[in-house]
Order: sequence, then structure tokens, then C-alpha cells
Amino acid sequence: MKFLFASDSFKGSLTSGQTIRLLTKAANKVFSDCECIGTPVADGGEGTVNSVVSATDGTIVNSNVHDPLMNEINACYGLFDGNKAIIEMSAASGLTLVPEHLRNPLNTTTYGTGELILNALERGCRDIIIAIGGSATNDGGMGCMRALGVHILSANGEELHGFGRELSDVAHIDTSNLDKRLKECNITVMCDVKNPLCGKNGATHTFAKQKGATPEIIHFLEKGMCNYRDVIHKEFGTDCDMIESAGAAGGLGAALNVFLNGKMQSGIETVLQLINFDEKLKDVDLIITGEGCTASQSIYGKVMYGVGTHAQKFGVPCIGLSGSLGDGAEKI
Repeated sequence: MKFLFASDSFKGSLTSGQTIRLLTKAANKVFSDCECIGTPVADGGEGTVNSVVSATDGTIVNSNVHDPLMNEINACYGLFDGNKAIIEMSAASGLTLVPEHLRNPLNTTTYGTGELILNALERGCRDIIIAIGGSATNDGGMGCMRALGVHILSANGEELHGFGRELSDVAHIDTSNLDKRLKECNITVMCDVKNPLCGKNGATHTFAKQKGATPEIIHFLEKGMCNYRDVIHKEFGTDCDMIESAGAAGGLGAALNVFLNGKMQSGIETVLQLINFDEKLKDVDLIITGEGCTASQSIYGKVMYGVGTHAQKFGVPCIGLSGSLGDGAEKI
């Protein structure tokens, strides 16, 4: 009997690695002769870097950067396969880095994510994968771009810092000092939300509330985001409302696409490809996967859906373990 254990983390309870160890212990108790292999899996959110680094014998790199409120912190990302980097934007610009009473997307920035990209460039990386789930921000990616050398200016020529509250002030975007090394890079953006930048399904109306925005703040941010969109359209000829996933991570998706030519990809599919998941399915009798909460969203690029789909493709039975079942869980 050969088992493959490939679970997401159970947020706040178990890491993917702990789940593998517990399942292996249980299997060895029940089956006198079994082979257990395990691979941590993530979908572009928390645990993505550890999953890829673990599966590829990569390394974790620490870097001093700024958090969403511009406090200095230490964040990490992964290096693998020589010159490839994998970054979780949440490590520098994530919602969990902001105390609940300070959560307000007017006052947050993606600057630290740009600093992580810079650090990877300094280490010679030219293939950079960025997972953009779990953000605390709604700055259109201005902070990230500013860290990379872009100057974002107001109507009177004052340089903006890249906070959400400044979206309404954007009048000109100068990319002449964008780090030249980025032209040599292949940028992949791991993202599973399809929202445009603006509008009722855009970054602000869809995600700002969970980042601490009141209805009044949402109205102000949306007005600013529309201004930002219009400046990009005027100066670069790109309509961010026509870019799928431009609204991800409070508009970081738009900035990575427009200014860095980033290519959007499914988070779970990218991870499964990076860890050579299909190769691990050879001769497997049963796969066990899992996640903390299963609901209707689980079929949209989450770990259990991705693992189950690949298992089905190869005709391998797959069992999913869930910490809790929400509305629509039966769709999985």
C-alpha cells in the first residue's frame, strides 16, 4: 500500500508538515506494510514558500523590509533551482502583520513587497514568482513599485509615498528609474481571484472591508483607484479594468502586470508544477489531502480541489480531510 499525503495547512492548528507526520504515524499503526510519502502543498497563500522550498531542497532567505505600516520587520522568501525566487507578498504586506485596531487600507502600503523583490534581484534571481494572497493593502501596488524605483507624482510634482490614501492624488507615473534588472526577469504572479481593478467587483468594493475599511473609506478609496486607473490608461495605454486579476491584493495585480509584465497563473497549479506533483503520483494507491475549512470557494483554486483534480486525472482515489464544513462544501 502506497500513500501520498498532500495537505494544505489547517490554519492556526497544523502546518502541512505536521499533517504529513500525523498521517504517516496513523498509517503505520493500521498497515503492517505500507509506504508513506508526503509533500506540503499550498495554493499561493500562507505556506507557499515553505511548500516549494521543502519540495525542491531550496533555501529560506531573510531580509529586513517594511511592513504595511512602514515599520521595520524581518521577512523571508525562498530560493530554489539556482536563480529562482518565490515570494509571498503577505510576508511583508500581509493583513496578519497589522494589529486589528490599526487595520485601515488608507494607511497601508505594499512597499515591503517591493523590497523583497529587490533583495531577490540583488541575489541574482531573474525568475521571480510572487504569491499575492492575504494582503493588508489597497494601494494599487504603488508602494511596491516605488520600492523598485518608480516615481509616483501628484499634480504639483510632489512624490507620493504609496499609501492607499494617496490614490486620489496620482497625476503622473515616472518609470524611467525602474530597476533595469527587472527587464531581464520573468515575473509570475500566483493569483486565483479574477477581479478587475475598479467597479462593484473590483479591488476596493470586494476586499477593502475585510482590511478594515468603513463604507466611507471604501467610497474614498474607490474614487482614488478610478483616478489611478485613468492615469495608467492615459500614460501607458492599458485599461486595468480589462486585466483579469488586476484587483488582486488591493490592485497589486495591476501594478505587477502593467509595470513588470507579470504573468498571472493559478496559485495551486503553479505550486503543483513547481513541486513536480504529477511525478509523485506514480504507483500511489491513495492520496489524502485536506484543509482547515471547506466551503463553496474550495473549488476555485484551493489545495483540495487542485490535488483532487490531478488525482482524478491519474485515476488515483483521493480523500479530503476538513477541519470544518461551510456553505457549499459538498461542491468539492
